[in-house]
Amino acid sequence: MEKKSKIYVAGHGGLVGSAIVAHLRQTGYNNIIKKKHSELDLTRQEEVEDFFKKEKPEYVFLAAAKVGGIMGNNTFPADFIFTNLAIQTNIIHASYLNGVKKLLFLGSSCIYPKECPQPMKEEHLLSGYLEPTNEPYAIAKIAGIKMCQAYNRQYGTRYISLMPTNLYGPHDNFDLETSHVLPALIRKFYEAVQKGLDEVEIWGTGTPSREFLYVDDLADAALFLMNNYDDSGIINVGTGKEIPIKDLAGLIARITGFKGCLRFDKSRPDGTMLKCLDVSKINSLGWRAATTLEYGIKKTCQWYRL
Repeated sequence: MEKKSKIYVAGHGGLVGSAIVAHLRQTGYNNIIKKKHSELDLTRQEEVEDFFKKEKPEYVFLAAAKVGGIMGNNTFPADFIFTNLAIQTNIIHASYLNGVKKLLFLGSSCIYPKECPQPMKEEHLLSGYLEPTNEPYAIAKIAGIKMCQAYNRQYGTRYISLMPTNLYGPHDNFDLETSHVLPALIRKFYEAVQKGLDEVEIWGTGTPSREFLYVDDLADAALFLMNNYDDSGIINVGTGKEIPIKDLAGLIARITGFKGCLRFDKSRPDGTMLKCLDVSKINSLGWRAATTLEYGIKKTCQWYRL
């Protein structure tokens, strides 16, 4: 992309989109199109096609999505599959109709099978059954990947798909009903400190391991791939390092100053037990995550307290 290129960031107000916009500006890209949901409903095909016809973006970062943790996915499966299918279908097709030079689609590590070999390689996609708790969301993301690949094959487009691991950072969702584990723990521990509680409840057994990537690193990877990657094959983006949930909880407790006990509610679902990406492909291109987990959590906590 040239510095003057017209760039549309779909989902600019969310965790990923806001980080991409900030990173683009920091690196000299200022011709950025942003539209709030009140201005453009991405689930409405006519609105999306009219917007692309009018604005004619040259490059698209497709970061708009409905996301959530185990409870959100379990409670609203229809919302997750419909909203994500509609958003990505409308944007990808409108990009083709209006001659977008390149599109970057944000997937998710949940596209990989529940019993996937660790670390998860790109070729493991569709090699087994999905984790039931987030299957509708995962299927929507897989459809987005396949749509990008199909348009590349049939129409010669340049649409790439990156699969980030669990993301966190400023502008995350801290709602205990719908958030992912890391922001939920930050909120729980801060509230426990404020209320003087001596115990914090954590879903599951604490034994599953997860990999976490600070969202600023993801934004850096997205720009790197937009400028340096043209293959239709998906590409993982992460740290390649995982941490058990009980250790993550202990780290957040220390950072937030919580001195009490942790109680694990074993009646709650654990989800996939092991989940870590093989990032050798993106590392071989010259990109590596730069933010340590502890530093990233401290930065996220600072933002949350504001």
